[in-house]
Amino acid sequence: MDGEVVAPHVDLPDDDHLLHVLEALLARHAPEDLRGSAFGLFNLASGVALLVASVLAGLLWDAWGPRSTFLAGAAFTAVAWVGLALRQRR
Repeated sequence: MDGEVVAPHVDLPDDDHLLHVLEALLARHAPEDLRGSAFGLFNLASGVALLVASVLAGLLWDAWGPRSTFLAGAAFTAVAWVGLALRQRR
């Protein structure tokens, strides 16, 4: 097990509830004649975002180790929080 990371299995709550909430909002606010296109675009954007995040995490992990991956996640979270705080001030 040289250089291999082994993590115990942990049962975490499913994050699908957020996806269902976003889909419900989309269904509620998208015009009926464009609803299929709206769901297609939403799923395309979600898939691309997940792909980019996974590739970036893998590159960080390989280049600088697991700690860099989690630090990058914390940094992205901090940037998102600041963006939301600035948006609420307007």
